Amino acid sequence: MSRPRIVLLFLVVAAIIVFGLIWTLWRLRSRSTAVAASTSAKVTVTKEGDDLTPTTVYAHNIRLHKGPNFRIYIRWIHGEMVRTSPQITPSFDDPDSFVLDIQKGVIHANIGDIADYLNASAPPDAPLKNISIEPDGDQIKLRGTAHKIFSIPVELKGSLTYSQDGFVEFHATKINALKIPLKKLLGGFHIELSDLVRSTNIPGIKVAGNDIIFDTTRVLPPPHIRGQLTAVKVRPPDIEVVYGNASDDDAQLAKWHNFLRLNGGTIGFGKLIMRYADLTMIDASQDPWFDLDLVNYQAQLVRGYTRMTSQAGLEIFMPDADESAPAKAAKSVTLEWLRDRNRALPPDIPAGK
Repeated sequence: MSRPRIVLLFLVVAAIIVFGLIWTLWRLRSRSTAVAASTSAKVTVTKEGDDLTPTTVYAHNIRLHKGPNFRIYIRWIHGEMVRTSPQITPSFDDPDSFVLDIQKGVIHANIGDIADYLNASAPPDAPLKNISIEPDGDQIKLRGTAHKIFSIPVELKGSLTYSQDGFVEFHATKINALKIPLKKLLGGFHIELSDLVRSTNIPGIKVAGNDIIFDTTRVLPPPHIRGQLTAVKVRPPDIEVVYGNASDDDAQLAKWHNFLRLNGGTIGFGKLIMRYADLTMIDASQDPWFDLDLVNYQAQLVRGYTRMTSQAGLEIFMPDADESAPAKAAKSVTLEWLRDRNRALPPDIPAGK
């Protein structure tokens, strides 16, 4: 073959290869663009399908378990269940997934429960141990053992107030060490209040002057509660915290049923995701408080009675947490039961007419 023909053949083959590469790259780019567009469309649909607005919360007479060692008593609240992350659906199964943002309401915490929780959750090197708290008129006494070279029994007496930041503050007006009143802030033993409770040692607690400041959203277990505080009162055996312009008329509040109502937004519980939430949990007993344990709430759900409303909402009448014996929970129907239409309905199901 002559040289010109070889050169011509080479150019033709090269042109075919280049064209093939260009065509392949164009196809890959087109496919990539189509996949990206499809993915983008799916993300948009998912976002549009979710109701990202906060869920309205309305509750009366709830004894809410916050972890194994602490409870709060919700006399009544009106607020919102706000997700802690836009990507995470608020869920009862994950108390860290939401915050209760209270607009108005009254919440109690038992003084003895607070001491028990502080002792149970304190780190091994906590500067104040063996804490006990008791009411003293409209003030409280806080006793404990301070550790600096050797153990020193300490007693603080003071009043409770609140800050504009939503923190609860304990202002020490009297300090005793070894049961001896000290004119200076434990100066005789070279101990200051900051040695008793260090903010770097216990998250959510810091000291400023004679004040111990508690950030309850960090000190107490989830679900965390926040809101504009308007009063903190010692009401033995409890400490009462008031949000907004809430009424604390016990006689009127006692007339309400015990319930927790959630409306709007998206919430999760168990295997279910409820969009545009419409869920009411109602105490099936006549007890003064509705005992609700978010860690073990499913045991309460399965022992309760659930019905759907005409607006596709759910109403769940539930027993208290301390009555939720899993052994008595209703069993699921089996495939064997479904095969035989002559079998009677489960005993907890009302017969149809």
